[in-house]
Amino acid sequence: MRFQIFDCTAAATGYAFDGARSQREAQMTTTEKIQAFYRAMFDALGPQGWWPAETPFEVVVGAILTQNTNWKNVERAIANLKREGLLDAASLETIDIERLGEVIRPAGYFRLKAKRLKNFIHMLTEEFGGDLDALFALSTATLRQTVLGVTGIGPETADSIVLYAAARPVFVVDAYTARILYRHGMVDGGATYDDLQSLMQSGLPDDVDLLKEYHALLVAVGKRYCKKRMAECAGCPLEGLLEDGQPVWEVG
Repeated sequence: MRFQIFDCTAAATGYAFDGARSQREAQMTTTEKIQAFYRAMFDALGPQGWWPAETPFEVVVGAILTQNTNWKNVERAIANLKREGLLDAASLETIDIERLGEVIRPAGYFRLKAKRLKNFIHMLTEEFGGDLDALFALSTATLRQTVLGVTGIGPETADSIVLYAAARPVFVVDAYTARILYRHGMVDGGATYDDLQSLMQSGLPDDVDLLKEYHALLVAVGKRYCKKRMAECAGCPLEGLLEDGQPVWEVG
């Protein structure tokens, strides 16, 4: 069931999102804060239009290639795959792994990523006849576990595939999510991927488009404002949601 998450105005919540820390009449609940985060980011930054891809299969490949690199490098690797006519399951199944590594070299860690791509394609071919739609016909939980069962694919990559390629309602957690939630005092330093995902999903509806947008907005805020070595809170869409003693700083 969907519930209202967009009425996060000062009139509705008692909080002002004007870029300055507001005087709060009452403490926000975690769910209210999660929802207020979304509205503040969306109002300031607008739709992000993520994930940039022409097909679900391209999303899958991009999700595997983007591990430990920036998106520009992934774009170059995908452009190479397209130029070589390799952006389909049958071609990736038959290509020599060393040749595949050379084609995707711009993505970095190209030998490792070639092996991971091959692992995914082998699963897709052996269990689903190379048919991505057949894989995506699984229930959300089974789909996620099947993708996680591929050697070299972890939770973030699996959830990116489930959300952006299969259009299933899961929240993708990444380093930006963890950093922002920690600095806003919503989790402690020991929070796991599953902890963070459960927290976010508990405060949001099962709305695929919203979950895509929320993840993309957190990435944008993390890159522009909540940086690893420095939090540039001035002008950040979430500045007005900081409470006393925040941002919390990582130890070590």
